[in-house]
Amino acid sequence: MAAVSQSGGSSPRPGRQAVSEAPASRVVPKPVPERQIQDARGYQIGQLRRRFSLKESNLENGDTSFQFDLVPSDPDFAFDLDRLQIDLRVPAAYPTTPPKLIVKNSDIPRGFAINIEKGWDKLVKERRGATLLSLTNSLDKKLESFLSEQKVDTVKLTIFKDTRHIEAESSSKPPAAAAPKPQPPAEERPRIPREYFTKGQISEAKARRAHDGVIYTLPIEPKRRAQLPTGLQVVNSVQLIIPLLYPLQPLRVLLNDVDSEDAEGVEELFSEKAAEQKQMTLTSHLNYLAQNMHTLAKQARTFAAQVSIAEEQPNLDEEAQEAEHSSTTDSGRGHVHVIPRPPEWTVAGDEGTSGFSDDSLSEDEDEDDGGVTIESGNTNLPTQTAETGIAISFPSIELHGIELLQLSVLSLSVKCDRCKTLNDVTGLKDNIEKAGSCKKCATPFTVMFRQELIHQNSTRAGFIDISACTVADLLPSTFLPTCGTCSAASHQGFVSVRGETTTNVCRTCHARFTFKIPDVRFLAYGPGSGKLPPTAGPRRRQEKLGLHAGEPLPQRGACAHYKRSYRWFRFSCCSKVHPCDRCHDAGEDHLNEWANRMICGWCSREQNYSVESCHFCGRSVVGKRSTGFWEGGKGTRNQTLMRRGDKRKYRRIGGGEEKKDD
Repeated sequence: MAAVSQSGGSSPRPGRQAVSEAPASRVVPKPVPERQIQDARGYQIGQLRRRFSLKESNLENGDTSFQFDLVPSDPDFAFDLDRLQIDLRVPAAYPTTPPKLIVKNSDIPRGFAINIEKGWDKLVKERRGATLLSLTNSLDKKLESFLSEQKVDTVKLTIFKDTRHIEAESSSKPPAAAAPKPQPPAEERPRIPREYFTKGQISEAKARRAHDGVIYTLPIEPKRRAQLPTGLQVVNSVQLIIPLLYPLQPLRVLLNDVDSEDAEGVEELFSEKAAEQKQMTLTSHLNYLAQNMHTLAKQARTFAAQVSIAEEQPNLDEEAQEAEHSSTTDSGRGHVHVIPRPPEWTVAGDEGTSGFSDDSLSEDEDEDDGGVTIESGNTNLPTQTAETGIAISFPSIELHGIELLQLSVLSLSVKCDRCKTLNDVTGLKDNIEKAGSCKKCATPFTVMFRQELIHQNSTRAGFIDISACTVADLLPSTFLPTCGTCSAASHQGFVSVRGETTTNVCRTCHARFTFKIPDVRFLAYGPGSGKLPPTAGPRRRQEKLGLHAGEPLPQRGACAHYKRSYRWFRFSCCSKVHPCDRCHDAGEDHLNEWANRMICGWCSREQNYSVESCHFCGRSVVGKRSTGFWEGGKGTRNQTLMRRGDKRKYRRIGGGEEKKDD
């Protein structure tokens, strides 16, 4: 029978932890400092003085004004706001009378500043009894949500002069006869019905949206920059505006660093296309904009020209139309010939407002997997990345939960063409040439890296332009992944190298992603790649060693220089096998380079270099120093190295000669 505790309930079993809430009588409130009880206003103002640099001033109504700057503490703050300039006004009767907050930033529209001030008032009401410092910290945490709310409409006040006495004097005079001007009837503005969504649609949209921000500034590279209007050729980034009910509400974009007249048409057409294709992801929308920006600009320019012609040229009256119709009828045929469109030119789904022209379709069909555009009649158009130099690729890369992967900072090990010395080149960024010199012979060399994006259909990370040296290996480099769940690009780089697996979580949607680089390949594409592999000529003869797997090497691979080294090395400079570096220098006429492969002295199997043991038989390839025991005949016979307890250590020393004398 379970034992009954003093409270009346059964005690928990031993080995298990009782999970129950503490009774209300035992809940102890947080202790309040005595200074706050005596002078709450002075104590809380002192906290603000220690936390911020305050500018204090006394107002006429008895309030105290504290002006300070609040820097957002969130490292992923979505808005371009360095600091929030606050004017906190604490009444003399505080905490009985609540404090007021006024935003002093001139770079924030007044509507958003009002949202912050209302959010402060709401925090004061919800958290009654909280200190001024605690309320300021809560404002810092919720600042992004306050700025994400819809902008409050503000009213502009205009001062009008009282001119009623002037109008009265003018009305007393007899009015001059004037023909009344007919007033045009007021046009009734079409009423746009408000969209209503069900709770299920709203919850589904929020689950798919998976974003907390509203505006994101993203880089963009138009596919046909040369075909864009002059005002749009300088665009390098866009502002992606994601509504709170996306995808129920359409996306909008703002092109940065361009004139509004050139960008408005493209932005409106993109919004229309995004509204039609709600099933597309955010990355797909941005890819569509980058691929078809020249087409959207062309359509916007054509539409603007049609509107201007319709506004400038008045409509022909009925008499002119009848005269034109009669002249055309009398002549039998007009001077304009309408040629019907051939049926085979019509593409399925091209009717209506699909937004894809014949030019864009032909351009998309001419693309191959490498991103090089082939067009008939014009072969001088630049491509995104010229396929020259040495291509770096990861043929067996594994991407899990990653949409795009970018090699942002590359580090390489290069080999000097003159002395074959390895040099490290670190910090290579996109299209920035880096110069260096060999650490042994001081020969200058240059290296430049041109980036490409890695995804499921492309394992190439970019091209390397190199001179006076060749690429030897990849060093730990920095990668930037893009989440496959929310399409958010990571601002934090992850360092990885060949053979490593990197796992982390997205800071936006907290989804887990992983990428692994099992192997790296360097492929020479053409001119500019330094030394190219020979395409003709005699091949190097493979060295015949006469070895058999499972049998030991002669002397188990040991040599006169290293008697406890049970392996042979295949040196990378000449691909020949020698027991050690001294044996290599004695038999060859060039400097040795470190070997990356070896042959086990116990089983004669060739393998990658290992420090201590063979990968196949598992035996040690480095002989251990003797411990001073006989070890069944394999140990030492040197009496100075024997242990003191060994009976052979002092044999034939001293006593034997005395016995002979006797």
